Amino acid sequence: MKRPGIDGGSEATGEWSSACTRKYPNELRERALRLVSEAMAEGPDLSLNAAVLRIGPRVGIVPDTLRGWVKQARVDAGVTAGTTTPDAVRLKALEREVKELRRANETLLAASSFFARELDPRLPW
Repeated sequence: MKRPGIDGGSEATGEWSSACTRKYPNELRERALRLVSEAMAEGPDLSLNAAVLRIGPRVGIVPDTLRGWVKQARVDAGVTAGTTTPDAVRLKALEREVKELRRANETLLAASSFFARELDPRLPW
């Protein structure tokens, strides 16, 4: 049984959490990004926030999500400084590898310590 607010249950349906992520199709994402860039090109005085607030509801995307996509697209294009998507993927993989290697190193250290104590003739046990 899922409990509301504790392990993903919902009071209304008892099935899903309101915090679940929504996956948008790539075509919709590309279209929304194109529409925002076109809107900003047409009106040079139009800010990113205004463009996102105008385009987001029209295509059915939450404005904050669309704003994040636009910012990441600018970083990936080299227009804005930041971590590109491929670099972020590589960093994530390297962090995962470091975590795994540290865990293996910890295990090996414990094992070597155990066997060193077992083979040491100076210890009384």
